Parts: sequence; structure tokens; C-alpha cells
Amino acid sequence: MLLSVKNLTVGYGDRIVVENISFDLPRGKILAVVGESGSGKSTVLKAINGLLGRNGRIIDGSITFDGRDITSLDNHQRRKIAGSSIATIFQNASASFCPIRTVGDQIFEAVRAHTDWSKEFFRARAREIMRSINLRADVLDEYPFRLSGGMAQRAGILAAIILEPKLLLADEPTSALDTVTQAEVVRELLNLRRNFGLSIVIVTHNPAVAKFLADEILIVENGRANLTA
Repeated sequence: MLLSVKNLTVGYGDRIVVENISFDLPRGKILAVVGESGSGKSTVLKAINGLLGRNGRIIDGSITFDGRDITSLDNHQRRKIAGSSIATIFQNASASFCPIRTVGDQIFEAVRAHTDWSKEFFRARAREIMRSINLRADVLDEYPFRLSGGMAQRAGILAAIILEPKLLLADEPTSALDTVTQAEVVRELLNLRRNFGLSIVIVTHNPAVAKFLADEILIVENGRANLTA
């Protein structure tokens, strides 16, 4: 089992946001976490990738990734697995890039934090992945604000998977896109699973996206969850 969440309870300050949530994610499978705004679904993702912030904390339960309990990792240990083993695609990918630096320069800087790749090797590897996700090679030399929503989201996918992580966390990756582009991004996520063997946890408020994409669906309501096939 690649990811196992057991009896997870998360709070912000004195408020319990997620209570007693459990699920397993086998290798190569996709789990959709579905719920309305404020249901606690994104908190589950933040607990996994260690982005709960200063006020957030795991009160109870465990998160086991690749055989290792990661709930008690410090910031340094988290940084070592972030990007290389566990990667994240955010809701608004263009906002996660600095607007005054090119996409390629920013991704290369993140890659160098984990590898000793040369810039030439990085660009060759990036272009290989870009072909598989229908992203133009010249996007590496573009500034984020010049990209369409779909192109920006694909650039975010490139940044997330270039180091071949085992787990991809996708936080509402289609919600800011039009219907046609949503369908394209969903297909790209399925291609990632097929071509790279990725396991994916996607948070969405769209039941249609979840049903089309996922092997299992975790429905979160008021901080509690039910798992459906």
C-alpha cells in the first residue's frame, strides 16, 4: 500500500476540521476526495503534504507513505520528500509561479534542490514530459502570466512530475478552468497514471470529475467521510 491514512483528526486552533478519517491508496490508483466548500476535503490533502500551517495540527491518527509514518516529520524531512516523492498540483497553477521569472527557470531551481541535473539535462527531460502532456516546448521560456489557464495547469503538472514522484496530490486542479479545458486536464491526469504509474489523490467539488477519474471516492461532509467504490 503506497498511502494509508488511519483515524486522521485535524484541527485549527481549538476547532476540529477533520475527524477520524481513514482510507488506503494502492500504487497506481486514483482516489477522489469530494465535498462542498468547508467540508474539510482540502485539509486532508494539506495534512498529507505537510501544509497545515502554523495553526493547523494533526491531533490523532497516522499517515503512512511508502511504509513510513510521516505525521511526525520535521520541516527538513518534509522538504526532502516534497517534490521528489510526494508532489502537489494546486488549484491555480499560474499563481504558484513567480510572475517575473520564466517557467523553466523556476522549475529548474526546484529540481536542483533535489538533484545535480545540468540545465541541459533538465530541459531535455522536461521536453520529453511536455510531449506526453500536450505542453508546447516553448512554455519553458514563457512567463506564467502569458499562459492560458490550461497551459498554466499543464506547466504545474510538469513541475510536479518531473522528478517522478510516487504520489501526486491534486487540489481542485480543474475548478478554475472552463468545461473543455477541465476535460483536457482530467485526461492528462489519467495519462499520468498510465504513463508514469502515479498514484493520485485529487480533491474536487465536482462529482462528475470524481466519477470519471477515480477508482474510489471519499465523500467528506462536515469533517467526516464515507468511502465508495
